Amino acid sequence: MSCSRIASFVYLLTLASLLQTAFGLFHNCSDTGSFSAGGPYEANLNQLIEFLSSQTPPSGFGRRAIGQNPNRVFGLALCRGDVSSEDCKTCVVRAGNEIRKQCPYKKGAITWYDDCLVKYSNIGFFGQIDNQNKFNVWNPNKASEAFSRQSEGFLSLLANEASANPTSFYASGEILVHRSMKIYGMTQCTRDLSISDCKKCLDGLIDEFPKCCNQLEGARVFSGSCNFRYENFPFVKA
Repeated sequence: MSCSRIASFVYLLTLASLLQTAFGLFHNCSDTGSFSAGGPYEANLNQLIEFLSSQTPPSGFGRRAIGQNPNRVFGLALCRGDVSSEDCKTCVVRAGNEIRKQCPYKKGAITWYDDCLVKYSNIGFFGQIDNQNKFNVWNPNKASEAFSRQSEGFLSLLANEASANPTSFYASGEILVHRSMKIYGMTQCTRDLSISDCKKCLDGLIDEFPKCCNQLEGARVFSGSCNFRYENFPFVKA
């Protein structure tokens, strides 16, 4: 990679990091209904976000349903498997606050940050693969076809590893592809899924690799239930 390409990519990463710190990587407001300010649904939602902010950091995952129909709200939060409890809490608190501003009075919403995911809805979704909420982030630099094939195969191995460990549903690693060149990768699922559905969710995302990520040096692909990332540089936090 040339010095100019490195500088440009570092700039893009820095800008993206600053933007996502404030607003997240992406969010989606659902069309499952709206609620009134100061009403029982808002009270339940506020209680849910407070619960997720306190209960998620110790293990990296939290979920809960609060209230009774028609004001019941379901929610979960997931932190990346490599982040500290402190960073997890910071992310969930920020995400929970921002998504309510970005989707005011919406009964359902989801937001992704670099370190966490927060999702809530008036419709029960625990244990179901969410393919409706999905987006991609790319490293724009081009890679060889061989690099892409090895990246896709490596992600499949990490998907097997993540889905085989229901206590975390997370896997990361690196492989040497050529001399000093490495591929770094991670896969993760929300822990409300079964082992088989975690594998199904990740396999579904990886099946889209040729369309989303072919001949790119890195990418992140997110759904509401699982995600993967690969790069040609280390990104997992020590």
